[in-house]
Amino acid sequence: MAWLILIIAAVFEIAWAIGLKYTDGFTRPLPSLLTGLAMVASLYGLALAVRTLPLGTAYAVWVGIGTAGTTILGMLLFDEPRETARLLCLALLIIAVIGLKLTAGD
Repeated sequence: MAWLILIIAAVFEIAWAIGLKYTDGFTRPLPSLLTGLAMVASLYGLALAVRTLPLGTAYAVWVGIGTAGTTILGMLLFDEPRETARLLCLALLIIAVIGLKLTAGD
């Protein structure tokens, strides 16, 4: 269950990171509110997950999923760069997150 909570928390991390683009420096009320709520949900989920999971592993997986998801959505939504080297680094990040999950020992 802790892994599921962690994944949901990471999805909220992606949501708030993408949401930052729509807040216009927190000058737009609704996007700012939604982004803030996603931040709180993300951190709360991480806090719940680390009750059971090793802190270092949980944090790295949370950040890794958030980074990978935000990078992919940035490419899709905001036409951010898609160079081969960038995609290779993204693949390495995903492999590292999977490796941390598989070696967590739980």
